[in-house]
Formats: sequence, structure tokens, C-alpha cells
Amino acid sequence: MSGELSNTPSNQTPESADAGAATPSTTETVRCSLTGKEIAASDAYWAPPLITVRELVTAVFSNIMHAPGTLGSLLWEKQPDVPYDPEAREELASRRTAEQAKLLLLLLIILALITVPIFLVVSG
Repeated sequence: MSGELSNTPSNQTPESADAGAATPSTTETVRCSLTGKEIAASDAYWAPPLITVRELVTAVFSNIMHAPGTLGSLLWEKQPDVPYDPEAREELASRRTAEQAKLLLLLLIILALITVPIFLVVSG
């Protein structure tokens, strides 16, 4: 992994991935990033890519080891929108919610691992 979180399909041009770009022609087809189904570009639901906790953690640690100066841009730059089948919006929403819950749990575990020893040292 090169440390990038982009999930832009290879058949998608950067112009069509950019949210500010003109809408692609109606004859152009794109592949849904979630289901892999071919859909017309004009019918596609364009949204940021689904990034799993595993992909995020892998990208962060890879960047810390190889190019720590780029970590800020990796985490804060807007990811290009990718196409989704409009029928997959509910599945996408539930997957995003599950990934957010996993990330929250991971952050709470890290917080506990840092604060519990400090609390034990201070109170003991």
C-alpha cells in the first residue's frame, strides 16, 4: 500500500471523480465502488470512498514509518468522490456507521490504555 486512502476505480477519470467537475455524459458507465455493478454515470450516487478502520490504520502507520511529513495531508485532504449505485445507499450508510463505531471503540481502548496507568500511578 502506498499510504494513500484513495479508492478511485481505474475506469474513472480524475475529472469525473472531482465533485466540482461537470456531470459525466449519460452514455458513460462507471462501476459501483461497493457492489461492482455497472451503472450509468448520470445515475450514480457520487460520495467519498468507504475507508475501513484497517485501511486507515495501515495507511497511518505506513506514512509514519516512510513519510511522516505527509501524514497531515493524508488525513485531512478531501478524497475524490467515487460512484455508488443509488440502490446501495442504505448498505453504504450501514457500512460507514459500522466503521465509525469500530474507530470509536479503537480510540476509546487507546485512551484507556493511556489514562488507566497514569490514574493508578497518581492515586497509588
